[in-house]
Amino acid sequence: MSQTITMKKMEQKLQRADRKHARLYLFCNFTALMIISAYTGMMLSPTVQATFPPGGDSRKQMNAIFMLTLIGCVVFTIYAASLFFRHKSGQLGILMALGASRKLLMPGLLREVLFLSSLSCGAGILAGFPFIWIIWSAFRLLLIDSSDMKLAFDLRCLLISFAFLLVVTAFSCIIAWHYLRRTNIMEVIREEHISEPVKELGKWCAPAGCALLAAGVLLGYCTPTFYLKRYNALPPSWMGILYAPAFAGLYMIMLHAVVHGFRSHKHNLYKNIIARSMMKFQGRQTVNNMIVVTLLIAGACFGIFYIPMISIGPLMGYAAQPYDYFYHYRADQTLPDRAAIETLAGEYGLSLKDWSEAEYISLGFGSMSDIMEEDGEHWRTEYVPIAQEKKAISEDTWNALTGEAIDVLPGTYLCITNAEETSLTTNSSTRHITNMVTRMQIPTEYAGLLHYDLLTDRRGYRILDNADYALLSEGLTADWKGKIVRFNVDGKDSYPFADAFFHRIVASFDEDCFISSVYERTDTILAEEQGIPDWQASDPLMHMNPEESDSIHFRQLWEYIPNFRVLSQNDFLLSTSVFLMMFLFIFIVCILTALIICYTRCQTIALNNRYVFDDLKKLGASPAFLDREVKSQCGSVFKVPATVAMIAVYLLFILLVYGNDGQIVFSEIVALGACLGVEAALCMLTYGIYQATVTGIRRKLGIFV
Repeated sequence: MSQTITMKKMEQKLQRADRKHARLYLFCNFTALMIISAYTGMMLSPTVQATFPPGGDSRKQMNAIFMLTLIGCVVFTIYAASLFFRHKSGQLGILMALGASRKLLMPGLLREVLFLSSLSCGAGILAGFPFIWIIWSAFRLLLIDSSDMKLAFDLRCLLISFAFLLVVTAFSCIIAWHYLRRTNIMEVIREEHISEPVKELGKWCAPAGCALLAAGVLLGYCTPTFYLKRYNALPPSWMGILYAPAFAGLYMIMLHAVVHGFRSHKHNLYKNIIARSMMKFQGRQTVNNMIVVTLLIAGACFGIFYIPMISIGPLMGYAAQPYDYFYHYRADQTLPDRAAIETLAGEYGLSLKDWSEAEYISLGFGSMSDIMEEDGEHWRTEYVPIAQEKKAISEDTWNALTGEAIDVLPGTYLCITNAEETSLTTNSSTRHITNMVTRMQIPTEYAGLLHYDLLTDRRGYRILDNADYALLSEGLTADWKGKIVRFNVDGKDSYPFADAFFHRIVASFDEDCFISSVYERTDTILAEEQGIPDWQASDPLMHMNPEESDSIHFRQLWEYIPNFRVLSQNDFLLSTSVFLMMFLFIFIVCILTALIICYTRCQTIALNNRYVFDDLKKLGASPAFLDREVKSQCGSVFKVPATVAMIAVYLLFILLVYGNDGQIVFSEIVALGACLGVEAALCMLTYGIYQATVTGIRRKLGIFV
């Protein structure tokens, strides 16, 4: 019994002497769990889930970046556990040399692992929610505040956090068991000083890695699209493995950075030889950490790039609008007339000018449509004579609206798109146009495009020959006819007037007009005629609530949402607030994690080799020489992952922008330029943390330049 007590005291004394490594282990686990807890809490928040459309690109991007962050945090915590037990091995070796058996040491080691893991992970999970609240509140206070920004949590997010906790604890216990089962006591004692070099490949490694990285990205991005078009089916989930070459290429690039570096040493073979040697001797850990950092910085760039990409195009479009106020409504609705609007404008010291009105009709247009097969996975494409409701104007109306004289041939139609031709409502496959009241139908064919941004909405406008327009208008009821109104204000516009006018318009519509712009009245009519249920009637996403007219959902999807320049410009951030908040949060989480890993890794490489710097001092190395070696080894850890990630994500965004519609328009070029500016700011942030890291290492190593 006395021997056991003495051994426990010895173990406790060694643990107290090893607190700094325990603190590092606690810090790494705490940080990883806080980030995962915060990310899942935000991602699964009802606020975010209600805003991000299911199956949409924004949700896919959010999930993809979460997977990158999850992989990074898993590797980060495994690395922290490995580092902790490398230092712990000396303590275990001493106790074993004093006669302690593995059976005697195992319970105490597992208790320590479970205590440290539970403490750090539990604290990290709890800290995740205040972390979200602080960032969310700061965002609302400093940038945007709207009714859609009410923070709510779904506690099911804790399931992911607790699963991550179990993974961390399990890996820690496995690593503890691995180190304790060693048989060579001297090897255990010296474990901390055993190097982990990587296999040195030739200098072809970097070019081959770049080629594999590019090939993996192209295969992973292009193959699912090819599969979808070739087989008319959703790509299988296993196709994600096509990105594997990209990870292999990334590994080869980081391996080259550690083994050879990207600077030529042909003329000075001994330059930075100390730093390069330290990197090589701990190459395996360094390469793994640099890969994780690259993935996290890539996720941060992907998240922050989303903001200028969705913002700049619309804001440029609002600024270029030829009219301050533009709206449309059904002919059976009673909206404020010109006199009422002028009276309201007068209350805000405004007067109206350039007033004009026009009429349109709504018709059923045929289209090539995707029909889902019974298996729910494949579909076939066939022509449907009545597939979509579209708005149509006559050639005379077009001439009056634009001043551009055109002549539409009978039996043809023109599609209206925006100046950059990025509208998704154009369709060249229509062969029939139908009056949905009388069911009079005429054959037609596509005749080209015309440009007018204000007539480009989610429903879409078509231009018909005057005679065809008159023929198709016969017998239409007022709910299938409509009016277009546009005007400017004399002088500087007023946001309060635009807001008051908007709410007056909303209050003027009947209840049956509060439908989504993707609601198809043609489908409802055909369903009734065929005696089948109309799924749109019971889908809440197809119907708008006028009491929520300031919500994102209403502003983006209401069929009759007006286009008021000053309202759109000022409320753009409000209408996209949750999107912007989520992707800004992703950026903060990813970049914070990446910089913490870089800082920790640099500290580890330098401080684990402190005896090397002490020996160099004794040999007469100048402070400037030692400082240069510290900067060299820290520079590789920070600069290489950041450079690779930023270049790769930027090129990927160019591919994504081009792949959307086969072109890169001017607003997208401006947005890509803004992304370059973001990368420049990110480089400055990374450089600042790098300098702080170098300063801290200098102080700990006693290097005074």
